[in-house]
Amino acid sequence: MSGTLNKVMLIGHLGDEVKMHYFEGGNCIGRFPLATHETYTNKQTNERITNTEWHNIVVRNKAAEICEKYLSKGDKVYIEGRLKTRKWMDDKGLERYSTEIHCTDFTFLITKGESGNQPSASPATPQKTEAPTGLEPNSRDEGADDDLPF
Repeated sequence: MSGTLNKVMLIGHLGDEVKMHYFEGGNCIGRFPLATHETYTNKQTNERITNTEWHNIVVRNKAAEICEKYLSKGDKVYIEGRLKTRKWMDDKGLERYSTEIHCTDFTFLITKGESGNQPSASPATPQKTEAPTGLEPNSRDEGADDDLPF
């Protein structure tokens, strides 16, 4: 082990449709913005403040095709991945940088249409879909949770 960790976990809403880019040889990349937010109350004014942070998500190959097929703007999704910074030249010849989350795992949480129909205290039934990582998913005894009330 190298002693370092590059891991990101986000739950947010898609800010746009998945944009696909196809390459020779059948590979593809999907990109989409993901919005996360935090809300707090300003103690001096008692005003509720919401800060939104935008993240650039990159998904590859089969996982990108699944995202393109099932995700749309406004859907809530769990994303797990790693940070990667790209360096590129703009039209004026200046070096620019952009930080992206390269997705390794994702779970669909709530579609935009479902969000208005469900009470906010009720969790959605997630549909887990994993991007190929070469690792086997953790196995657990599914019958152990049968007596839980939720």
